Amino acid sequence: MTETVALVVAAGRGTRMSGDVPKQYRQLAGQSVLRRTLNCFVSHPGIARVYTVIHPDDADGFHAASAGLAVEAPVDGGNTRQDSVRHGLEHIARQTTPAFVLIHDGARPFTSRRVVNDVIAALEHNDAVIPALDVHDTLKRIKDGNVNETVDRSDLVRAQTPQGFRFDKILRAHLDCAGENLTDDAAVAEAFGLTVSTVPGLEENIKITRDEDLDRASFWLRAREETRVGSGFDVHRFSAGDHVRLGGIDIPHDQSLAGHSDADVALHALTDALLGALGDGDIGSHFPPSDPEWQGADSARFLTHAHDILRGSGGRLVHADLTIICETPKIGPHRDAMRMRIAEILGVEPDRISIKATTTEGLGFTGRREGIAAQATATISVARNE
Repeated sequence: MTETVALVVAAGRGTRMSGDVPKQYRQLAGQSVLRRTLNCFVSHPGIARVYTVIHPDDADGFHAASAGLAVEAPVDGGNTRQDSVRHGLEHIARQTTPAFVLIHDGARPFTSRRVVNDVIAALEHNDAVIPALDVHDTLKRIKDGNVNETVDRSDLVRAQTPQGFRFDKILRAHLDCAGENLTDDAAVAEAFGLTVSTVPGLEENIKITRDEDLDRASFWLRAREETRVGSGFDVHRFSAGDHVRLGGIDIPHDQSLAGHSDADVALHALTDALLGALGDGDIGSHFPPSDPEWQGADSARFLTHAHDILRGSGGRLVHADLTIICETPKIGPHRDAMRMRIAEILGVEPDRISIKATTTEGLGFTGRREGIAAQATATISVARNE
């Protein structure tokens, strides 16, 4: 299989935006712009590795933006974008020899899977490929604030990224054109004599450059999101002990819950609800009870794992609703502590967590006080794959 890698260029300072935070590290609906950009490639099955070029001062910001994502260690950029890309390509060449490389702006967080697919497919028959959009507005050339002429737009396009290249050729092009300060990698390829082909771009694939672009990005993000709901259910029987682990806290009781892990029936149900919303199996497929590693394990690890998958996909938890079914112990006195602990595990506000308790009016195994059951519903928001 032809190996394709991605090189995300994120070494810029974003001087056309207000504030001191570079644009790629600005927050966009709870995640940094760069994290959303990286995830476009990390989540793509056709991308073998994801490399990033950053400013040397941004190491902490990069590690926060890439936490939990399968990306390579960052490469320090140069004085210009062209220098930064060359540094990245030279670093990749020392690590591996891919057939193709996709070079992408770190401040373009909405690249679609369709665009990436089209660029990779076109590279099978071309040396260089860029996504491009038609120019719809009339173009004017001005001088001293006045219109000097109307420009024919019939053969003009707007270039986007990711721009794809045969790796060996774009590396040679960058080495040959070093110091020329060309504005994008397609220009480097052109200067080197390569033919650059095009595939259709995407209007949503905006580059965040100014403050108003963040507002526009928020609009596109809302348009791309879909809501999913998953449910979970779990049961554990009572055994000898002096407390139950429930909702991430210990509640004094004359019995404990039996299970391979800490038997936290509430967190198990919620973990399954999250995995269900993601369409990613259940708790047993991720943490088999036959595996001794999970003997006595804190169930917060299971819930954190499911939430990391959600965050890694670019999604977020909207709300979690948990119902605990038992005769004893009484849940009411501990409800707030459980809400706070679950909110802490998930890194969300407590008002996104609902905990209720009920009994079965003496019926069934919970009515006979043989154990505790829990059911959970998780509502998440994730970006649609296009």
